[in-house]
Amino acid sequence: MAIDESRMFRPINIALLTVSDTRGPDEDTSGDILAERIQSAGHNLAARAIEKDDADAIVRLLQDWIEDPEIDAIVSTGGTGLTGRDVTPEALDRIKDKEIPGFGELFRWVSYQTIGTSTVQSRAVAVLAGATYIFALPGSNGAVRDGWDGILAEQLDSRNRPCNFVELMPRLREK
Repeated sequence: MAIDESRMFRPINIALLTVSDTRGPDEDTSGDILAERIQSAGHNLAARAIEKDDADAIVRLLQDWIEDPEIDAIVSTGGTGLTGRDVTPEALDRIKDKEIPGFGELFRWVSYQTIGTSTVQSRAVAVLAGATYIFALPGSNGAVRDGWDGILAEQLDSRNRPCNFVELMPRLREK
């Protein structure tokens, strides 16, 4: 597992969604952390939005982004907990074509290094919808750091070896 500096970096277009009933643009610190990391990595922040914990509204926004050929991946923060208002995984269930179960499993392993057994309360998940990757992270600042730094920074880097999500993009619509 390493970045192969002999390969060219290929920036992708990433949309960022914060799911929250309580955060506005001024309080969206987890979204700010992700936006900074996306851009610092050399990717393009293609869109950014805050949506309430409402599965129908989340689905509508995600469908718009999935249909946009200029968006390669979506990273969301929030709505992955256990409370009644946490509906991000349920929204993703409605639009997914394929699950990426290893993402949630790996996220909880990475998160365990930081917060111990509290990671079992996370329902972090990733799916493929059409040719768009969607990664749903918890809403805490620590969780988005764990998810980006521990998984997405490498998997969304076209130089990562032995494999990465970017190199699969041209083949995602195959039948």
